[in-house]
Amino acid sequence: MSIIMVLVKTCDPNNCSSTIHTLNMQLRFSLFIILLTSITIISCKSGTVNLFKAASPHEQYRRKLETAGLDKTAMGSAWIAASSNSLQKALNINIPYRETGYFDAGKVPAAAYRFSATKGQKITIGLIKKPTTTALYLDLWELNDVNNPKRIASADTLNRPIQYEIDVTGNYLIRLQPELLQSVEYTLEITLGPSLAFPTQSKTKSIGSYWGDGRDNNARKHEGVDIFGSFRSPVVASAGGTVTRVNENNLGGKVVWLKPNGKDYTLYYAHLDEQIAVEGQEVKLGDTLGLMGNTGNARTTPTHLHFGIYTFGGAINPLPFIDPVTKTPGKINASVSNLNKTLRTTGKVNLYSLPQNKSTPITNLTAGTIVNISSATGNFYKAELPDGITGFINSSELAQTSKPLQRFKIKAAQQKVFDQPDSLAAVKLNLRTGETVEVLGNFNNYQLISNETAQVGWIVK
Repeated sequence: MSIIMVLVKTCDPNNCSSTIHTLNMQLRFSLFIILLTSITIISCKSGTVNLFKAASPHEQYRRKLETAGLDKTAMGSAWIAASSNSLQKALNINIPYRETGYFDAGKVPAAAYRFSATKGQKITIGLIKKPTTTALYLDLWELNDVNNPKRIASADTLNRPIQYEIDVTGNYLIRLQPELLQSVEYTLEITLGPSLAFPTQSKTKSIGSYWGDGRDNNARKHEGVDIFGSFRSPVVASAGGTVTRVNENNLGGKVVWLKPNGKDYTLYYAHLDEQIAVEGQEVKLGDTLGLMGNTGNARTTPTHLHFGIYTFGGAINPLPFIDPVTKTPGKINASVSNLNKTLRTTGKVNLYSLPQNKSTPITNLTAGTIVNISSATGNFYKAELPDGITGFINSSELAQTSKPLQRFKIKAAQQKVFDQPDSLAAVKLNLRTGETVEVLGNFNNYQLISNETAQVGWIVK
């Protein structure tokens, strides 16, 4: 009998932590082997499943949970729910971005971030984790249809960087989720750079005129970028592809057209002093197509290359495709020693939608509000309120809860200590009337207290 069949028979739906741990440690075989050894169980499940469809590591892990029947347990169903709910609750970030975070084994966490990217850029997503043996699933989604996100890339089980060329300008999302019952610290780094190589070999890579600049007394707009350089310096292929046309025209003078392999656009090289490539030629990245000049309507200007990109819909801005400036994320200044800790606000502060002081506030918090810290980025912490609302708070506006805000004696109406600031939450213990407690912080109409035996929970104010 397979390990999965044994797990299904032995897992107690109300206490399956040890079973899930066994799953994480023992079922790191290939999906194909698991499916073969558990065909009996799968055949009993309702619905149809394409067993041989390529799946991401995240999807493979979910299928293992379902195959073992763990999706019917509280913890397994919470993991599946967290994976989908995180997509709906994604926080906004700007690229480049770097954060260091921590996922606690005692919780069932997932994190998602939304950002915008432009056609022609190449996104690189790097992930470093500790310990390296813990599975941390990383997926990239396209969000142009918010009701139907499209997964477009996933990190492999070794968490090697994802590199993806943006084909559609719009919104994108990444999701991070660890396997069950495993704590992991991670550093996430996202950068955007060009998807094509720079089209000249000039040392300065000097772009002197940009997309949309006025031409002919603003009678028309510039449909490309002008890259200045030395006369007759090499102009090179920004990607491997096919030279589709070599000709002359009044505006561009001597020009070369190059169709990159597998792309829906054509590169346009203009004002060449000499054309070297020939029509129909297959070229490799970096091959010389011509020599820079000032032919066509550039006869009275300094030597430069007019570089453009054309699609079936017309010209598009080529700068994102070749921009030589790749921005890198700033340092993390907020102390990572506070990750997975409970802190409180030092005064009236904002919970922001972005890790920037001038971004839109999600909500306003009063002094002493309790938050849990999950990650650090720049000068900010990603903080979660007791009701699950998450956003960013400047790290300078938070403090430890080790020093109590006040001490007082419990009244009869405050004897119940809840594990959450909610009257419907579970009662952890009952205090004695007159017992002295320390107030660590507050949230809405509740106070987080520590009693004489250092037990912590929430009471009504």
